[in-house]
Amino acid sequence: MTLLNNILSQLDAKQVINESNFSIQGLAIDSRLVSNDYVFIAIQGSQVDGHAFIPKAIENGAKAVVCEVLPKELNPSITYIQVDNTKEKAGLITNIFYNNPSKKINLVGITGTNGKTTTATLLYNLFSSLGYKCGLISTIENKIGQQSINATHTTPDIIHLQKLLNEMVEAQCDYIFMEVSSHAVDQRRIAGIHFTGAVFTNLSHDHLDYHKNFQNYINAKKRFFDDLDKSSFALTNIDDRRGNVMVQNTKAKIYTYALRKTANFKSKILENTLMGLQMYLDNTEFHGRLIGEFNAYNYTAIYAVAILLGIDKMEVLTHLSNLSTAEGRFDYIYSNNSQRLGIVDYAHTPDALEKVLITINDLKEKNTEVITVVGCGGDRDKTKRPIMADKACQLSEKVILTSDNPRTEDPQTIIDEMEKGVKITDKAKTLSIVDRKQAIKTACAIAKSGDIILVAGKGHEKYQEINGIKTPFDDKEILKEFLT
Repeated sequence: MTLLNNILSQLDAKQVINESNFSIQGLAIDSRLVSNDYVFIAIQGSQVDGHAFIPKAIENGAKAVVCEVLPKELNPSITYIQVDNTKEKAGLITNIFYNNPSKKINLVGITGTNGKTTTATLLYNLFSSLGYKCGLISTIENKIGQQSINATHTTPDIIHLQKLLNEMVEAQCDYIFMEVSSHAVDQRRIAGIHFTGAVFTNLSHDHLDYHKNFQNYINAKKRFFDDLDKSSFALTNIDDRRGNVMVQNTKAKIYTYALRKTANFKSKILENTLMGLQMYLDNTEFHGRLIGEFNAYNYTAIYAVAILLGIDKMEVLTHLSNLSTAEGRFDYIYSNNSQRLGIVDYAHTPDALEKVLITINDLKEKNTEVITVVGCGGDRDKTKRPIMADKACQLSEKVILTSDNPRTEDPQTIIDEMEKGVKITDKAKTLSIVDRKQAIKTACAIAKSGDIILVAGKGHEKYQEINGIKTPFDDKEILKEFLT
């Protein structure tokens, strides 16, 4: 609870209409979540305009409305606050309401196309194992200490995010590790939040349905670093061709990590097997349980963040070596009965799929066949569909194209669009099966002893979304059922 006047004194509003010297009980950008004495912030979204829901918000109890365009008819009992940009001001308003929680804690944000969840989750696990109380904000789940809260977006909306940060401060968390999506940056969902540090993992083809072109996607990621202040650190992967671009305009202290180039934090893979990675990590030999070059990058980033936050090097390496992967990230099951290996991975971009399959091919025996089950989500970037199929065909002996989360699209249409990426020479080794469970069952049925089955795209998800309805679906459990 805070006085509206306290917020207005810092807001730089164009105009305020009606009384403003009263207490407010909460904030909302969704009219359905408004209660008595709330401030409703009308935001122009990608799908709907919040201004259209001002009457509903008032009906539900809003006492004040923040908007860019004033309604034609003004209610004399409602305070109207007109501003230039409600997306920007929502961050400032929320920050004031919750008394700047991000300034009271060590908050590290991780952005990039791939590796966000693994890096954030393993940082949370690492610092928890070191004895700190931590918060996690990720695609899989949000956590306050050991309390788990289901996540619905990679980055929550600004009000839920600030509320969550405030709860973490009140719970006396020492560190928070957070995934930062390009959508969140573009939609100003992190506006006004102070980050102790920011990490860039990599950048590849994704979310062009939203950003329209790759340059817009790059700019959204880059803005995260542009908005850091000089007290923060910016850690960037300079093996990625856009690693330096990300930090070229940041005010933060810049640090780099790499496997190939000279960097502040340098690693080298000595051995990559199903038992894990043997590496030189910052001039020290290190063994970790995770597999593949992409996880060598994740290890390096995690190690670098811990060092930049002041943790002892040997303590970091000791605890890092015992960590397991995030759920649904190169998550594998081995059947002793059939001697076949099943892998579940969230890879849902061409680059992520390629990296996972390269890792599998590097690990497999001479006569081992790789069978890939993969689909693409509905109502999302359509341009990557044929590319995903092509990558799967290039790096697999057999491919089964199937449904992912079709959402409101016809799953067969999605598969048809994926099939456009299958070359004539690859058609004989490609099947299309709309039913995802049947596709996984078929992969297990055609796999021989020693073969590897990759089920890609959904990873940790415990549902399949079809026409707005989410039904229980777990790739790993289904793979277990048919693999033995």
